[in-house]
Amino acid sequence: MQYRSLGRTGVQVGTLALGAMNFGKIGRTTREEVTAIVNAALEAGINLIDTADVYSGGESEEMVGKAIAGRRDDIVLATKATMPMGDERNRQGSSRRWLVTALEGSLRRLGVDHVDLYQIHRWDPNTSDEETLSALTDLQRVGKIRYFGSSTFPAYRIVQAQWAAREHHLSRYVAEQPSYSILQRGIEAHVLPVTERYGLGVLAWSPLASGWLSGAIREGSEITTSRSTFMPQRFDTAIPSNRARLDAVEQLAEVADEAGLTMIQLALGFVTAHPGVTSALIGPRTLDHLHSQLAAADITLSADVLDAIDAIVAPGTDLAAHEKNDTPPALLDPSLRRR
Repeated sequence: MQYRSLGRTGVQVGTLALGAMNFGKIGRTTREEVTAIVNAALEAGINLIDTADVYSGGESEEMVGKAIAGRRDDIVLATKATMPMGDERNRQGSSRRWLVTALEGSLRRLGVDHVDLYQIHRWDPNTSDEETLSALTDLQRVGKIRYFGSSTFPAYRIVQAQWAAREHHLSRYVAEQPSYSILQRGIEAHVLPVTERYGLGVLAWSPLASGWLSGAIREGSEITTSRSTFMPQRFDTAIPSNRARLDAVEQLAEVADEAGLTMIQLALGFVTAHPGVTSALIGPRTLDHLHSQLAAADITLSADVLDAIDAIVAPGTDLAAHEKNDTPPALLDPSLRRR
């Protein structure tokens, strides 16, 4: 395992990090399986585990907490808040009221007294940067969080938050967690230049593009990934963007074969090759999935391989731009762009 500094914090984390979204009912992963996955990941050198309160309604945090009991100090523990946790309207967002409550719930489920990285899961357009940063700074000062970051923020919101922290003399976000893969390269055009400019760590989620780059999806084969059961529209090859992804996968498979790599090694090696990326978040459901992804831990792609990837999916290109989670609200809600 290679290690890099998480932004300018000085905290060293592996280039592969363990994402816990599939732990619990989402991935149908049992507590025993989670413990085995965590044990194997730590043994392989992974030292950052990332979860969120919303993952399986808190079940993921509970499972992670049980799995790391007794070795908390060896782990960089990250979780997230802001996504809805119930039907009550104020049990979501990034207000001080909710973040304080949400963090207490996460600490209880994880069985710890602090988390190392607390992340705003999605930008909340209803809450000011000053409100959110002030609450996070206070939580940091009382020792319940060590650092805080953002997740899936558009570039201009990352910049605005940095300016707001400076203006109000508050602590700042030290990391961003964007979606990034060979098939979704849009952050290269906007987000990564900003995170590099401000010295933010980058934890890239979905580096296998929801399974498209796992090697299991090929022309003529039935698509049976776990995501295809509850997000079938993302894998319907009658949809032009999905057809484009499948065409790219076929070409990428040839590149991988010629380089003597698996598709997973190609995909993860591509993400960690970018100098602005700290870690690729892998989200295994089984031990076999974990081991196949750990095989990419020390992969360094040659310039020829990276050039071949660029020829298939151009830098800064999203093959499924409509699936991005950082679209400004006014583009999604007509009432916000009408007088």
